Parts: sequence; C-alpha cells; structure tokens
Amino acid sequence: MSPESPPSMSPPERLAAHLAEDMARVAALIRARMSSEHAPRIPEVTAHLIEAGGKRLRPMLTLAAARLFGASGANPVRLAATVEFIHTATLLHDDVVDESRRRRGRPSANLLWDNKSSVLVGDFLFARSFQLMVETGSLRVLDILADAAATIAEGEVLQLTVAHDLAIDEATYLKVVRGKTAALFAAACEAGAVVAGAGAAEQQALAAYGDALGIAFQIVDDRLDYAGAAAVIGKNVGDDFAERKLTLPVIRAVAAASPDERAFWERTIARGDQRPGDLETAGAILARTGALAATAAEAAIWAGRARAALAGLPAGEVREMLDALAGYVVARAA
Repeated sequence: MSPESPPSMSPPERLAAHLAEDMARVAALIRARMSSEHAPRIPEVTAHLIEAGGKRLRPMLTLAAARLFGASGANPVRLAATVEFIHTATLLHDDVVDESRRRRGRPSANLLWDNKSSVLVGDFLFARSFQLMVETGSLRVLDILADAAATIAEGEVLQLTVAHDLAIDEATYLKVVRGKTAALFAAACEAGAVVAGAGAAEQQALAAYGDALGIAFQIVDDRLDYAGAAAVIGKNVGDDFAERKLTLPVIRAVAAASPDERAFWERTIARGDQRPGDLETAGAILARTGALAATAAEAAIWAGRARAALAGLPAGEVREMLDALAGYVVARAA
C-alpha cells in the first residue's frame, strides 16, 4: 500500500501514487518486452513515445480494477502492460493516418523516423500485447482484449470513412469514439476485474464505467482542440480542424449554423480549403452557437454515467479514486 497522497494531488496523481509499486513493475515489464535483439529501431521508437510521459490512465485502470477486489501481483501487471502496449500501438498508427507532427508535447515518431517505422513498430507492439495476454492463462481476458483491438481498428476505419462529411450525425460520432477510445478504457477495466476473480455483474459494471469514462475523455479532448492549450492536450491546438475531423463541437455547430456559417464549414471541412484565420473563425462560431458549452455538458453526462456504474462495487479508497477520476476528466474542459 502506498503512503497517503497529499490532498493537492489531482485524481490521476492520487491513483498513480496509490498504485506506485505495481506501476513501477509495469514500467519494468514494458522496458523488458519492448526490446528487440535484431531490430534496435523498435525500442528506440517505442521509448520515444512511452517515455514522453502521459498519465498512464489505461494501465492504472486495469490495476485499480484488480485492486477493487483485493488482487495484485503478476497477472494485473501483465495486463496493465498489455493495455499500454495496445494504446501505444494505436497512437503510432494514428499519427501516420492523421499525418501528425506532435504527440505528448514532442515531435511524433513518424516525423522523427518515418511512416513505415511507425506502422511496423506498432504492429510489433500489438504482437507483444497478445503474448502478454496469453501469459495470464485466461481465455476470457484474451477474448476481451482481442475484441477491443478489433473494435479500435473498426473505429479508426469508420472515422476515415466518414471524414469530411458534414452529414455525419452524433450517433455515428459516438460509434467512432466508442471504437477509437472507449473500447480500450472498458477492456482495461473489465480485464482487471476478470483476473481478480470478480463476479460477472461486477465485471460488467467496470466495463460500463470504462466505456462511459472513455467517451467523456474523448469528448473533452475534442472540445479542447478548439478551447484548450497545447500543454494540456499534448498536441497542437487546432489539429482536428486542420485534419478536417467531424468532432462533436463541429457537429453541434453545423446543426445550428446560419447559411454563412454552413458555407464556412463546407469550405474548410468538406472541401479542405483552409485559410489564415479560419481556426479563429471556427472557434468564434463554436462559441456563438453554444457548441462548446453543449459539448462540455455532454461530457459531464457521460462522466455521471461512469460514476453511477461504480455504485454496486466494493466501497473503499480505490472506488473513491475512480469516482474522482470521472470528475477530473470533465474538469479538463473547464
């Protein structure tokens, strides 16, 4: 058990302090498994991204889910490393697809090396993640995380398919978010509960918590792309606009647009004709239509669902931290 954390810590920092010993084991396992005898570029690319920081929410969720039921040790650590490998692999692939130049406040791997290296190292990390899953000896865990990996890919392909289409609705947006973000949050939580021996209802409650938390997290990220700071989101503000992504703030703004505003979105998002000052114009439209406020309110609804999912789970410090984490995710939008 870690020492009591100072009250000034944020919820992710409190959870990290509580799980510090196991997170150190996760970090050691990641370092060991990202090595390659024959391809030194693999650990170079992986280390660039993993050691850049990040809050490590997904592996912490796995460890916290196991701790809720009194479990720790090798299998929760293996699963936490698995989740982080899957997440890192998806980031490497995403940056290639999105032609990103910045990730976690640093140049992206595809910029420093090349697209081929990013894709192939991502593939290697997916393979490593499945090796770790198998080591738990649980077919149920393998089923959960394999499903999550497939769902993530589906979400990314769906996002690519509907890109730049102003007719995209909120239901489609939610499918994309559930795939690209919430699926791994949910799987991280559910897998931790499985290896801890939790009952079926408790496993499902944690999966529901992770799903709602992941949706809230992504909605807030999408809002911060127009109303945040690069230091907060770890990428350039306006990247989603430059990449012409139909995120929830834009979907809400398009629905409430005047004819002139509709023409603006047609030019900048549908046709990709973006000019100096367009990002500022987009922000002004989002503010005028109330899209930013509505997006923050939607994130709060999902955070509330995450908190509600915890109600039947074992009471104690870990559950309190998970509850606080849901509030923190939404507070990022303030």
